[in-house]
Amino acid sequence: MAGEAILKRHYHFGWRAAALALMLLAGPGLAVAAPRVVSLDQCADQYVMALSPRTAIAGVSMRSGDPDAYLHVQARGLPKRRASAESVLAAQPNVVVRYWGGDALLSRTLARRGVTVVDLTDQSGFDGVRRNIRAVAAALHETPRGEQLIADMNAKLAASSGAWRNRPAIYLTPAGFSTGPGTLIDAMLRGAGLDNRTTSPGYVSVPMERLVIDPPIALVLGFFDSYGLSGQLWAPGRRSLVRRMVDERAIANLPGSVLDCPAWFAADGVRAISQARQ
Repeated sequence: MAGEAILKRHYHFGWRAAALALMLLAGPGLAVAAPRVVSLDQCADQYVMALSPRTAIAGVSMRSGDPDAYLHVQARGLPKRRASAESVLAAQPNVVVRYWGGDALLSRTLARRGVTVVDLTDQSGFDGVRRNIRAVAAALHETPRGEQLIADMNAKLAASSGAWRNRPAIYLTPAGFSTGPGTLIDAMLRGAGLDNRTTSPGYVSVPMERLVIDPPIALVLGFFDSYGLSGQLWAPGRRSLVRRMVDERAIANLPGSVLDCPAWFAADGVRAISQARQ
């Protein structure tokens, strides 16, 4: 009987140990190790740094620490990788995220090696941004983090809605470009309650004559933190008339860090535009 009791205790202990091991493998949190991930360009970096545990990030792009990257501070200390098969495969990733980094050949090479490649897509509105977030979050097994990003973005958009009460405005870059329907910038302007007077689809050049003869009631500037009004990209910007117009009519100056990537922080730009109304 004593021997039988000992055997039962050993069996019970062995069963509990096995159950504990299964819980560690399959349970939340500590359960399954997060997939190792590499991002191939500055836009993909932002998604990876926001959604992946830092210990699972096997590489970010060479531009991850540039000042115009939204999360450039978080990039400090992370390994940098070039968008080449040799560099990426050396990191042994399970997932690779890209927007414009690398090329189709690299994506096919990674796929043949069993790596999941998530392609971020350009977006013309915030529904598309939500799809990008969810695609990356799902690949990284971080759906709750993704939904929290979306919830934060939604809150900023809701707080900004209708702030300018349909005031006419155009978006302007130092290179003399504006943007109309079918772009995320247009969605940002409308999200803050502005009536975008650039009606041509996509990105279009703005003739200086139009600014002088028919000046917009309001200007929303973009990328002026990087290039300034008198930069070489836009010769008309050196004219005193254009400088004065910007001084008098600009209601917001959006940094490149919120404009370079179709991501959740575009809502920060909408919020900045709306707060200028207060």
